[in-house]
Amino acid sequence: MTSPMLPILAAKDVPFYQDSTFWVLVPLLIFFAFLIYKGVFRSVGKTLDARADAIRDELDEARRLREEAQKLHANYQRKQAEAEAQAVEIVEKARRDAEAMAAKSRSDLAERLERRAAQAEAKIASAEAQALAEVKARAADRAVDTAEALLRSEMTAADKSKLFKAGLSQLGGALN
Repeated sequence: MTSPMLPILAAKDVPFYQDSTFWVLVPLLIFFAFLIYKGVFRSVGKTLDARADAIRDELDEARRLREEAQKLHANYQRKQAEAEAQAVEIVEKARRDAEAMAAKSRSDLAERLERRAAQAEAKIASAEAQALAEVKARAADRAVDTAEALLRSEMTAADKSKLFKAGLSQLGGALN
């Protein structure tokens, strides 16, 4: 039984133009020469260079976009921080305004209560004065009525005439 390697070993004794490897190499070299003649390697190189340039441009664009995105991100973070600071200021101002309004409302209420208390005291004082005046007027009326009743019952005509003359003289002195 012969080994499959034997024909390859036996091929070394054969001249190169009868060897099948030679005839496979010849068309391959012709094919590569044709490719070189047509400039395929140059065009493949140009294509690869163009592709590399396109990739490089895309990477540059990606870097530029990344930097721009980072700037925008930083800008938005700054704006967010400013907005948060403004929100804190607004809340604090609203709190101060609410406290001021509450204090003003308390003071206004205290003033109104004091005014109403003063008005009520004035009304009470007025009512007391009016009631006292009414009591005095009634007391005076009663005293006059009592005095008149006493004078009518106990005075004589001569006493009445004397009293009348004295009253007229006092009235005359008061009018002058």
